[in-house]
Amino acid sequence: MTLNKQIGFYMRKLLLLYVILAISLIPMAAEAKSKKPHKHVVVSSPSKHLKQTSLKSRASLNVTKTRANVRMHAQKAGAYAGGGQLLLASSKALVINQLTGETIFAKNTNQSTPIASVTKLMTAMVMLDAHLPMDDLLIIADEDVDYLKGTHSRLAVGTSLTRGEFLQLALMSSENRAASALAHNYPGGINAFIAAMNRKANLLSMKSTRFFDATGLDSNNVSTAEDLVRMVDAAYHYPEIRQVTTTASQSISLYGRRDQLNFLNSNALVRGGDWVIGLSKTGFINEAGRCLVMQAEISGQPVIIVLLDSVGKLTRIADANRIRKWIEHNDAKSLGQNVSG
Repeated sequence: MTLNKQIGFYMRKLLLLYVILAISLIPMAAEAKSKKPHKHVVVSSPSKHLKQTSLKSRASLNVTKTRANVRMHAQKAGAYAGGGQLLLASSKALVINQLTGETIFAKNTNQSTPIASVTKLMTAMVMLDAHLPMDDLLIIADEDVDYLKGTHSRLAVGTSLTRGEFLQLALMSSENRAASALAHNYPGGINAFIAAMNRKANLLSMKSTRFFDATGLDSNNVSTAEDLVRMVDAAYHYPEIRQVTTTASQSISLYGRRDQLNFLNSNALVRGGDWVIGLSKTGFINEAGRCLVMQAEISGQPVIIVLLDSVGKLTRIADANRIRKWIEHNDAKSLGQNVSG
């Protein structure tokens, strides 16, 4: 073999080796290329995922802590046995012995505040003082609709019921249109009725009380815990008010239908049946907060409870239960006139 042929032979071999090597490197390059972005995803994506997971975990932890705190406070409130100092959530409160007039508990008793539907106790007294026929049929008119707060009512315009039925719905279920109908059907109309409400307040020495409507929707209806004790005590002497405010529920036929609508007492303590309650009235508008006034028997003694400006639907009920446990745990006669919170 000549030198030129030998060189050509080796050149072809080198070229063949180069081609084989190049072909073998193509998959490796492709794999390296595919791994490069994958490596980027592996580094960045878990980091983002960990941050999101961390935020979710924190939020979940905060919710868990909040729920735990709520349960803890609820358990503390529910487990209250009556010992120690009485702490109430209501902004204003007054508890008195109805027989002796002794103050059992007092908190901000002379602060004037809107009283919402507690107003309806005065509405009932003024209506009953007029000795109007209780079986007279009255009709819900457009003037009885609440255009001030826009509250809902199951009594449509045109509903016809007796004065006695309207009294029951106004007091038991706090039906605003029922209370308004009682006032509009008073001799002399609504203005005469409001004037009579304020005269009655003066007769009862409710010096810090003013009425501007018969329902309590007007936040200008204001009073104090001290004045409301006088009003509750006066209302307790009306058998009709005692009866309807302590009725748990009542079914009434409306709109000529054969089936009846069931109306509930707005006070859960009356519906529960665990209390000995002689009179009850609730109230709520935003300006007044949750209100509750009651006459009840605790430890064999008649007491009047006034709770005003409570926050939360269950606060006034919880406060009432704490008051009962506190009185039952202690000798109410020895609590003294200086007990306050």
